[in-house]
Amino acid sequence: MRENRLRSLWQQNRYAINGWLAIPNGFSAEVMAHQGWDTLTIDMQHGVIDYAQMVVMLQAISTTPTVPIVRVPWLEPGILMKSLDAGAYGIICPMVNTREDAQRLVSYTHYAPRGSRSFGPVRASLYGGADYASQANDTIVVFAMIETKQALDNLDGILSVEGLDAVYIGPSDLSLSLGCQPVLDDVDPPAAKAIEHILQRAKAHGVRAAVHNGLPSAAKARAAMGFDLVTVSSDARILTAGAQQLLAAMK
Repeated sequence: MRENRLRSLWQQNRYAINGWLAIPNGFSAEVMAHQGWDTLTIDMQHGVIDYAQMVVMLQAISTTPTVPIVRVPWLEPGILMKSLDAGAYGIICPMVNTREDAQRLVSYTHYAPRGSRSFGPVRASLYGGADYASQANDTIVVFAMIETKQALDNLDGILSVEGLDAVYIGPSDLSLSLGCQPVLDDVDPPAAKAIEHILQRAKAHGVRAAVHNGLPSAAKARAAMGFDLVTVSSDARILTAGAQQLLAAMK
């Protein structure tokens, strides 16, 4: 089966630099993938990307060594399984708030006897290889998003679920849940304390930790803290910033 380079990076004690795709287009995904990101996440939760567009974007990413990840809209078995069948090598699931949520996430993303994922890797076997079915459980990376006060209260229960590879912190939603301003980088003190706590507890459980960032400076600082994957900006934000810079220079 095709190697999951994200797992290889982690085995080398290196952090991954993750890009974010919000534009529903195969060519823009291909352009991003050719820039050298370790991983790229297709965001189906927020924005305008549907399933058919996601498949085309996965095909575009597969022209490079970049690892394709999908953030699904919700903890729902159909979209989780279809995203994996399309060839996602990582899954980020939002709003995992309880141990039971994490158990369902692991079950939906693993074949029996570890889980309840239905068999039908239509494109995944083309991307991953003929032995996909026998290797998928140990190759796919499953992230549970920790982004609410409820999830913080249930953190150790979530982290103790066997088969959960990583947690992914959404600073904006986490901040909102704690009564703070919904920002990515310069979060208010309660949110900053919560982010540090999640990282520490993840390490204690042997679970990888990832976090969303807006600026490279914030991503580098959080990587230095010990995060295993740091997301920086998005294709839409990069396009906006580049256009604004060009127009400012012209005007």
